[in-house]
Parts: sequence; C-alpha cells; structure tokens
Amino acid sequence: MIWEGNMKLSHRRQFLHLAAGAVALPAGSRVAWAQAYPARPVRIVVGFPPGGNSDIIARLLGQWMTERLGQQFIIENRPGAGTNIATEAVVNAAPDGYTLLLCITANAINATLYDKLNFNFIRDIAPVAGVVRAPSVLVVNPSVPAKTVPEFIAYVKANPRKLNMSSAGSGTPPHIAGELFKMAAGVDMLHVPYGGGGPALIDLLGGKVQVNFGALPLLIEDIKAGRLRALAVTGATRSEVLPDIPTVGEFLPGYEASTWFGIGAPNSTPPYIIQRLNNEFNAAIADPNVRARLADLGATVTAGSSADFGKLIADETEKWGKVIRAANIRPE
Repeated sequence: MIWEGNMKLSHRRQFLHLAAGAVALPAGSRVAWAQAYPARPVRIVVGFPPGGNSDIIARLLGQWMTERLGQQFIIENRPGAGTNIATEAVVNAAPDGYTLLLCITANAINATLYDKLNFNFIRDIAPVAGVVRAPSVLVVNPSVPAKTVPEFIAYVKANPRKLNMSSAGSGTPPHIAGELFKMAAGVDMLHVPYGGGGPALIDLLGGKVQVNFGALPLLIEDIKAGRLRALAVTGATRSEVLPDIPTVGEFLPGYEASTWFGIGAPNSTPPYIIQRLNNEFNAAIADPNVRARLADLGATVTAGSSADFGKLIADETEKWGKVIRAANIRPE
C-alpha cells in the first residue's frame, strides 16, 4: 500500500510538472511547435535484435510515420539485459521527442525482477501511446495426453514436477505467464529457461520439454502442422488466428497474460510533442494495411490516450510484481 501511495504521488507530481510546462507556452506557440515537429530524424530504440516481433512492429510503425510526417523514423536495436540497456539509453536521452522507446511487457516485469536499476521506468519514461496486445499460447508436445486445459491441469496434478516448462529465459514474459498459470491452477511444473524462444521451441518439438507459453507467431506454423498441440491462448479474448482455441480464462477466471507494445519517451518531453505523437501513432494503427500486418502477428491494436497507456503500465507493473515475488523469480 505504501508503494501504491508513492506511485500515485509520483504520477500526480509528473502530471503537474507536465501541465506547468504546457501552461508556460502560449497556446499559439504550442500549436506552432507541434506542427513543426519533427524537424529531423527520430530514433525508436528497440531492446531486442532485428527480426523478432518487437523489431517487426517497430519497423512497421517507423515506416508509416516516415511516410506520414516526412522525416525518417529510424529503428535502433540495442539488445541486452532484458531491454534494460535500451530503456536506460532513452531515459538518458534529451527529452525533445527525437528519441523514443518501444515499450513492452518486459519493462513492467523488470521493475520488480531486477533489484537495482539505474532508472525507474514509471518515473523516467513518459507514456506516449499503446500500440498492440498479443496473446501467447499454451502448447504441449503431442506426447502429453491432455487435449483440453482441464485435462492438462488434472494430468499435471497427477504428475507434479514431471513436466518441463520451457521459456525464452528466466523472467521473460513466457516464463511469467507460465508461473501465473501454475499459481492459478495450483499445479507444479519444472521451469527450464533457454537463451531465447528459438532454442526453447527446438527442444519442445524434440520432446525434451513438454510445455511452453510462447509467442503465437513463433508457434503458429507448428500448431497448424500438428507438431504441437495448442490448448489455450493467454489473452482476454480468443485469437482471430486460432478462433477455435479457447482462452485460459475460460477455465481459470481472471487469467490474462498477453504481451503489449507501446511507445514511450524520456520524462519531461513537452506535452505538445507527446500529444502529437499519440495522435500519429493512433492514426498508424487505424490504417487498414497496418492493422492487417499486425493481425498477421496475432496482435490486436490498442488505441488510446497517453494516460491510458500510463495506466496499463502501472497496472501491469503491479500485477507482474506480485507474481515475481510469489514465485521468487530472479534474473539469470
């Protein structure tokens, strides 16, 4: 409760600071500055290597923004430390709207997962816009006899710690989604962390591990080919990509573990720039071509205000903090 009170106070101070900055400029000047932005290339920093979902989403948005605003939106990949290297680079950048961060679920997880960070994500990154949410999918190797979530829960309860649950690494979204499932279902599986989603998938297909809560785009081809069995998706609603597969929440009410993506900027970025960017990113995800590309990744757009995105970040930080502390998860 003390943490929640401090967080609310921090949000209030940040809001008052931003509001004061907005008042300091005459209305006409704010409009002129907003219209003039951007006057040079903008960087979107991504905390993962090229080729993954984060990079694909960032490049899709960057291309649209480049064509829309007439300035290049350059994707800068700065992988490492579970997105912390990229986040710190943006935290320390000038708050002028020319360095942005692709924010993801890992940012909310890391706030609790890491004891010592050189930044406070909620304090030091200003939310700009939510972009998409994408569910993971609970899959099993076909050697597991269960064909539904209730059958799977019963099987795991009858075989405690005999099933191996792979993930892309300790503290990654697939790991946290699995831990939340274990808590909600009252089951126990042995977590086996890998150095990425690819190696975890290889051993899942080979039967060395039996369970995974992986990204839908990574698993969809093997699901459709019958090499893996999908039991449920982890989002709040069924996926258009797998419409016949139920959600985990249909059997465990309240369960939800989708991955979200959005845009952030250094704290103290002028409010008129935040608003301009929010408007443009919302326009991007409203574009039918962009929406179709995102749907191919199993993602659903999440248009809204910067305040909406800020609330999502705060809620997710609290939610995953409880799971991390309860499961005593530590970074590798």
